Amino acid sequence: MRKLVIIDDDPIDHFMMKHILKDKNYFDATTYTFYGELVLDYIEEYKAEPEKLPDVIFLDLNMPEFSGWDFLERMEQMQHEVNKNIQVYIISSSVRHIDKEVSAKYPFVNDFISKPVEVSEIERIVGMKYVD
Repeated sequence: MRKLVIIDDDPIDHFMMKHILKDKNYFDATTYTFYGELVLDYIEEYKAEPEKLPDVIFLDLNMPEFSGWDFLERMEQMQHEVNKNIQVYIISSSVRHIDKEVSAKYPFVNDFISKPVEVSEIERIVGMKYVD
């Protein structure tokens, strides 16, 4: 079972991602949240039970209170304890090249994708093509 978690503070981005994923079988379960800290708490709690953990996380960087950068820092601290290789993709509207460079320094970050996300990006990530 492939599980996706989308962490983004913008409900419009949630809506757009739901539209992109609608009627596609890319993931068996998708969770949308505004709160990255809750996702990290969940990962911490179930770190020894990989079947309960997400396979892929789409993470926005620029969020109030607990940013994507905060998420990456805490994930880095606990990553060696987690019994699963969770793929993290930065999904950002940032045009700052430094954001891309710094996020690439985290070993669990697979890629930096600019918003809006295209279907072809999702297909590349999941390694499959969807045919209507």
